[in-house]
Amino acid sequence: MAMTIQTGTVRELHDYVVTGNARTHRSDAGSQAAVGDAVLAPLAEALERDGYAVLPDLLDGDRVAEIRAQLAPHFRDGGGRNLFEGLKTRRIYGLVEKAPASHALAEHPLVLGLLDRVLEPNYLLSQLQAIDILPGEATQPLHHDDGFYPVPRPRPPLGAATILALGDFTAENGATRVIPGSHLWDGREPSPEEAAAAVPVAMPAGSAVIFLGTLWHGGGGNDSGAPRLALTAQYCAPWCRQQENYSLSVSLQTARACSPHMQRLLGYSIHAPFMGMVDGMHPRRLLEG
Repeated sequence: MAMTIQTGTVRELHDYVVTGNARTHRSDAGSQAAVGDAVLAPLAEALERDGYAVLPDLLDGDRVAEIRAQLAPHFRDGGGRNLFEGLKTRRIYGLVEKAPASHALAEHPLVLGLLDRVLEPNYLLSQLQAIDILPGEATQPLHHDDGFYPVPRPRPPLGAATILALGDFTAENGATRVIPGSHLWDGREPSPEEAAAAVPVAMPAGSAVIFLGTLWHGGGGNDSGAPRLALTAQYCAPWCRQQENYSLSVSLQTARACSPHMQRLLGYSIHAPFMGMVDGMHPRRLLEG
């Protein structure tokens, strides 16, 4: 009996070529509500040119108030654990489980539409957290968010992030500072002069800033008399490890209640050919019981 020998590479085999790695569980990447090119194009151009773009009025006042209300019970007295987190800055991690209203930022169609242009399909949510900069906080050290991936620069970004203002951001209360164009730098750090010239992203509550993982930025110092509250969603390439371990921090019950977009972002998805599989199959089968 003659033996059939399969030839070719993995990428030539049908089931592994199809993004999503299954005929039943096709990837829904890019299937969010469409945002017109008239809106997306100038924002994408700003991302490419400057490394960041402001998204005015991304969420309305009711949604901002809902997010703030869900965050409030989880804040504790005191500040962060180190100078980077901020000794007078409060943070809440694990918001996928703790504050479902925060999903509105993580899976916003405008945000996903821009991410579709700068990251590979099936990119992941890396972290979702709240940051409350209290009065008297010093400026945060400048950094770029994908710096912990040991891939030399210059290079394309391995991630991106959004920061949503849950109250007005001003230069006095700790608005995020950015160095426009620094996403294109090689491995060098900002000079003292460049750091001093970092631009505060002032914006009203409900607006957001999106920036590439290669952009040098940092939280501003709070010289006002009130806290500066923000929600941030960070994303990474589909083959990079997420900062938050969602397999432990998000229950199956919560994951099942998430939208298909949030499920994909959490890791209930496949990056071809088979990264993310469970027992050789698509992880979304776990959500089907």
